[in-house]
Amino acid sequence: MIAATYAYIVTNFPFLWQGLVVTLQVSALVVAFSLAGGLALGVAIVYGPRILYWPIRAYSDVIRSIPLLVLIFFVYYGLPALQVQISAFWAAVLALSLFKTGHVIETVRGAIGSIPPGQNEAGKAIGLGFGQRLVYVIFPQALRRFLPPWLNAVTDTVKGSALVSLLGVVDLMQSIQQVIGRTYEPLPMYLYGAAIYFVINYTLSSLSRALEARFAYIRE
Repeated sequence: MIAATYAYIVTNFPFLWQGLVVTLQVSALVVAFSLAGGLALGVAIVYGPRILYWPIRAYSDVIRSIPLLVLIFFVYYGLPALQVQISAFWAAVLALSLFKTGHVIETVRGAIGSIPPGQNEAGKAIGLGFGQRLVYVIFPQALRRFLPPWLNAVTDTVKGSALVSLLGVVDLMQSIQQVIGRTYEPLPMYLYGAAIYFVINYTLSSLSRALEARFAYIRE
């Protein structure tokens, strides 16, 4: 079994590597977009005008309640119905980003909300503007509360990226499926795919634990 698995991987390595690159590209784009959107909306839900609270909260609650696969299909088939042309790759990135943004909003809201109000007031008292209070007072304290759940969300993003293969995007899972279609040997290839996802996600989980330990000494 090991020899056969090795032979299949070596023979198809260039194709499998391209699939892995696509998986990493999708994951990186989703992490970047969801982090940017989640930070902006998370700060807005805490410090923004009251009129923004309920729309953002509604978005976060609704988007997190929708199964990710349903959201992917909705974006992929729904946008062309609205005369918006989008490739399978970018439909997958958009759907995953919308989904993960909802989770980042809640993570940001919880992290910032855990900071005692007196910290913000102290920043005002020494003449710091809103942006300065965020950068120098709020964010450094909220970071240790934000990082562990966010890194867990990054891990989930990598695992969730496997669903893009259902749209025909040739990511790691789709490349494995195509190799199986040629070799008729599913078990070795699925073991290979499982090993790759394990290495990526174990690395991210180890980073999460290391960062959590690094910030554990910071006083509340």
